[in-house]
Formats: sequence, structure tokens, C-alpha cells
Amino acid sequence: MDHVEIYDTTLRDGTQGEGVTFSVADKLRIAERLDAFGVHYIEGGWPGSNPRDIEFFAQARHRTFRRARLAAFGSTRRKDTPVDHDDQVKLLLDAATQVVTIFGKTWLLHVLEVLQTTPDENLGMIEDTVRFLKRHGKFVVYDAEHAFDGCKEDREYAFATWQAAERGGADVITLCDTNGGSLPREVAEITQYAKAGLGARLGIHTHDDIGLGVANALASLDAGASHVQGTMNGYGERTGNCNLTSVMPILALKYRRPSVPPESLVALKELSQFVDETANFRPNPRLPWVGAAAFSHKGGAHVNAVQKVIRSYEHIDPAAVGNSRHVLISDLAGRSNIVMKAQELGFDVTNQTPELREMLKRIKDLEHKGYEFEAADGSLALLIRRVLSKTPPPFSVDAYHVSMRNDGTSSVVEATVKVRVGNEQAHTVADGDGPVNALDAALRTALVKFYRQIENVRLTDYKVRIIDSMNGTAARTRVLIQSSDATSEWGTVGVDDNIIEASLQALIDSLEYALVKDRKFQAV
Repeated sequence: MDHVEIYDTTLRDGTQGEGVTFSVADKLRIAERLDAFGVHYIEGGWPGSNPRDIEFFAQARHRTFRRARLAAFGSTRRKDTPVDHDDQVKLLLDAATQVVTIFGKTWLLHVLEVLQTTPDENLGMIEDTVRFLKRHGKFVVYDAEHAFDGCKEDREYAFATWQAAERGGADVITLCDTNGGSLPREVAEITQYAKAGLGARLGIHTHDDIGLGVANALASLDAGASHVQGTMNGYGERTGNCNLTSVMPILALKYRRPSVPPESLVALKELSQFVDETANFRPNPRLPWVGAAAFSHKGGAHVNAVQKVIRSYEHIDPAAVGNSRHVLISDLAGRSNIVMKAQELGFDVTNQTPELREMLKRIKDLEHKGYEFEAADGSLALLIRRVLSKTPPPFSVDAYHVSMRNDGTSSVVEATVKVRVGNEQAHTVADGDGPVNALDAALRTALVKFYRQIENVRLTDYKVRIIDSMNGTAARTRVLIQSSDATSEWGTVGVDDNIIEASLQALIDSLEYALVKDRKFQAV
């Protein structure tokens, strides 16, 4: 089958998504990672729209891209304006990229009501601009905006716009489902219609407004397209664009159709998370293929089957895309869940381990009280350790006190903690921005006297969930804390009617796990 070209527009169309902003440095870093991964085109932005994109292209021309070709994006010439007098088109040349992508109008609604020009002038705008760019040695991708809506309304005129691009010399003609409302059968039929009458390579650009961005792209590829445009993690206008983190593994592992280098797929999750982190987003755990939950198993029957035959509930080996298998623990858990999760956490546990029944009972009892271990591997590991070993914990909290005073202009929160390590005791006091922050500071100050490694532990997230809201302010509270050090990240949980007590439980687990996770701790 034809080699499929991957055209990434994260740096242009992706930035039109709500909350997505990249600096010039961010865009350069992402472009370099996309190039290393092996996409064929990287659309860097629209140099005619803002100074940031002009600066990006100015810096990018001094970078070497080994695999990808950089593309500048713009539009056809303005109506009633000679193409060589159009400043926006000149800026496309000034960007000094090998590839230039321009969009033009397919839908008569836009020609007549938005551009407010004639159908013939629109055809001239398309053909003139493509030909001008080709004369200047550019590889031209023509994006046929609203290709599907335009074709549904007036098939002959839509096709005439694509022919105008082809007469101008377009190397790729991309059919765009700009409103994201088409169905796969419509996309397939119109792609076949375009393929039958055009000689240029055919591309597809879809949006996800009705949840069919990836499905529509695949339908077009099935019907003859061999160039697909999309964004990392599905970033984009409104509900987003076609998600390339789904398209690329589908092409490689389901279609067996050549696209990006096969050896790159093992870095897909890492690339996805890099883009999220650069955008300052928490990675979406439910993304297909690359999400943390993509290969997670929770139901006891499922886990039991996976323990025996992995492919019974997994469509691929998670490692093929750089992901990993996770077994979740909840009140739905069975013995197999506990065994696989304990092994994942580094414990030597099998189906014959005598303590298995007690582990399962404790977990289900705690889940019934409101605990949740799906995002609290640290607390779960400590529970398993306590069942398997009679080794005392590295420390205990004998007492604590939190107070707040307000002088009318400001509040001061103070926490006192008594900590015991072996036969020694430490009593510390600390201020904080709130009761939990003060407790955290006091607990760390006490423990760092005994365990220097506590200095490396950082709280990265803190979440509170009301479990039984019908009880109002007396409702039971669940606190989830994410922590990290120089080597790993873990979650811990606490539950109590008192939010401060629940928070302290999670804090204690966080610091205890930091000390025991490597199976060794040494007091100084």
C-alpha cells in the first residue's frame, strides 16, 4: 500500500485550542522532537499572522531537520489583488521553508458570504497563488478548506477548486473537514470522488467535533488518501484535531502500512507527554495508546485472564508504543489483581502467598470506607508491606496540633508535630499558608533530622474529594497527594471525617513510602 505521509500541525492548528500557548523556544523544542520521531512535515505556524511565528521561522532556518520538512502556512492571495503584490504571500516566501501550505475556499457559502467575491475569482485566487509559489521553488500543499461541506452543497464547484490547485501545480491537495461534522461514509465517498479525477497526492485534514476525527482520517486513507494531517494529543480548535498519537500506531500496528520509522513507535508515549508538559497540561490518562489508563485492568475477571494470557484483554503489547500495563486495585479486585499489582510494585507475591487473603480483605474494607488506591500506589505498597513484614515503620507520629490566629488583617497557621524514630523523639513547630502546608513543614522538619533523603521529596499535587456529600460539612473527605523525588513519583491517600486528619494520613504515607520504596532506610 502507499506510504502514508504524516503532516503535524501541532505548532499551528494545535495552538488554536483553548489554553494552548507555545513560546518560540517551546516551538523549536517540539519541532526538534517531532523531527527525531520521524514525521514527514512540521507546520511551524502562519508567518503572516503574528510576530511570534515570524521569529520562529527566523530561528528555525538555522536548525537542521534530518527527517521532517518544515512548512509555513498561509492563505491564497486576497481577492482582486495580484499575487506578487500580496504581502501575506510574500511573508510565506520570507519564511524560507521548503514547504508552503496554503488554504483556499471550497464552499460557495464562504466564497459568496465570507470572502464576498465571485466563484471565478476564487478559482483564480487558488490557481494564481499555487503557481506563484511553485515558480519560487516551493513544495506546495493545498488545504481545501470545508472540502466536504462544499462538496455536499455543490459537487461540481468543489471539484473545480481542487482542479484549480492542481493546474497551479500543487504537490498535495488536502481535503479538510473544517467544521468536523462529517461522517466516515461521507468522507470515504468524497475522497473516492476526488481521487478519481485528480493526479496529485491526496491528503486528509479532520477535526473532532463529533468525536470522529481519527475515524474520518482513516476512512479517507482507506479511500485513497496517502497524506494525513493532525496534531499531537489531538490539540486544536474547539474539541480538537485528528489525534496523531492514535493515527500513527494504527497505521503501523493495525494497517501494517508504512509511515513513520517503525523504531520510533516505542517513543510515542514519551513524545506525547513531552508535548503535554511543554504546553503545561497534565497528560490525559484516557488517551488511546499513550494514556496511563490505556492498558490498565481493574475487573477481577479481566485481571485473572490477563495473568494467564496477556492478549486476552490487550490488543497489543503496551511496550510497542512505550506504554506499560497497570493493574488497578479497588473493591472490584480479585486475587489476581493483588498478585499482579504487588509484583508490579516489586513484591515477591504469587497466588500461593499465605497473606494474599488478608491483603484483599484489608483493601476491600478500606475501599468501603472511602479509600481509593487507583491513584495511590504509595499507600497500597505500604499496606502490602505491612501485611507481609513485621518490620516497624521508619517513624511514627505520636501527636500533632494545628492552630490559627487572626489579628484582623492576616491569618497565621501553626502546626506542632511530635515524631518518634526508634527510641528518639523530635518535637517541631512550623508556620504555613494553611493547616496542611503547616503540617507538611513541621513533619519534614522533624524527619529530616533523621533521614536526609526527605529533603528530596516534593509534593506535586493535592486533591480533595467529598465522599458522602449528603452529610454537608460533616462529610467524609478523601485526600490524594502526589509526591516525587529525584527518581520516581507516587501517590498516597488519606480518609477521615476531618480533612486535616485525612491530609496528615496521606502526608505520612508519602514520606514513609519515600523512605521504604527502595527497601532500605537508614537513620543518620
